[in-house]
Amino acid sequence: MTRNTTTGNTNTTTGNRPLIGVLGASGAVGRAAVRELRALGHTGLRLGGRTASALCAVAEEDPAGHDETVWADATAPDGLRAFTEGCDIVLNCVGPTYRLRATVASAALAAGAHCVDVAGDDPAAEDLLQDGDPARDGRTVVLSAGALPGLSSLLPRWLAGQGLDSASALTAHCGGLESCSPTVARDLMLSLTSGGADGAAYGEALAAVRGGRRVPRALRTAEDTEHEAFPGRVALQPYLSGESERLATVLGLDRLDWYNVHPGPAVRALLNLLPGRLAAGDDPARLADRMILAADLDLAGRRPYYVMDFALSGTASGQPATAGLTLRAASSYRLTAAVGALAVDAVLRAEVPAGVHFACDVLEPDTVVRHLRSQGVADLRLTGAAAGAAPAEQVEEGVL
Repeated sequence: MTRNTTTGNTNTTTGNRPLIGVLGASGAVGRAAVRELRALGHTGLRLGGRTASALCAVAEEDPAGHDETVWADATAPDGLRAFTEGCDIVLNCVGPTYRLRATVASAALAAGAHCVDVAGDDPAAEDLLQDGDPARDGRTVVLSAGALPGLSSLLPRWLAGQGLDSASALTAHCGGLESCSPTVARDLMLSLTSGGADGAAYGEALAAVRGGRRVPRALRTAEDTEHEAFPGRVALQPYLSGESERLATVLGLDRLDWYNVHPGPAVRALLNLLPGRLAAGDDPARLADRMILAADLDLAGRRPYYVMDFALSGTASGQPATAGLTLRAASSYRLTAAVGALAVDAVLRAEVPAGVHFACDVLEPDTVVRHLRSQGVADLRLTGAAAGAAPAEQVEEGVL
């Protein structure tokens, strides 16, 4: 197959290889996802997006020249039809997630393709199931195949199997210092009023799990503090999402405390203002632009990083025990790309059943952890019971 750029339908010959379409292939996540797919042995990709020059730059990274580029706009039905036609599976890396919802997945299903979405979350799942379960046609949709949500639930599930017989409490700290893409900024604005199940917001600030259920205002924000997994002073914002609540149920947790970590003062200051400014009628698009600038201001002169830190309590051999896992990466965008690519690979290997699923429920945590390490996506460090239980080749201690 030769590389080409088109604004219409494409006739693609890939032999026995499945045709993978990557929508948003020139974005922060999409470009990294293309590299992850190539590392997994997938070639002859269809790269979709709205800027031909940017797509061609991504295609040029394939030394064999087997990728093709196709103009595609997730908000334009004709553009989506042209992109999805002939694909075996579509990896969606575009947003804003809570505005598009199941738009891309529905287009992929209409073209007879499977779909993996690095986001999507509860709103997309609700739309898809309302239209009819894709399992009836033997198709698979995997949602929330990213860093958070996605990896944020996969890693605690993996940790629970490293040295503990049972788990009862989890404390998580996730965040970092990095640029904010336009998609992330717009989704952040939308998440304050949507993104969760049944039209609710994505999560609830200050809430936690107590006695196995959500308890509002159980925790307090720490505006200026320290945490051993993060360099310097940080702000800790308690935040409980639907994914975290489901995680507590899966692991049988009595307690779950989840903190979003904000190392940058400019971003944190703007986050404090957002609810009030949106309620006052400020333009969400302008606020999103301010968030992008705030992230750049915090990052100026500093090295970007992203951290996920988990402390799990439970029992081992009948005695109280703890297990800890700290993941350090240069970028959450690459973490998202890795999980998305692994989900595509799992679907193509028929390791995921037909139907609509969240990535954390169908991906094998061991496979994800092994890939993150072997491909240099992240450093993993185990402590407590887990440090003695996990094989040495599964983890690699690293520093920021």
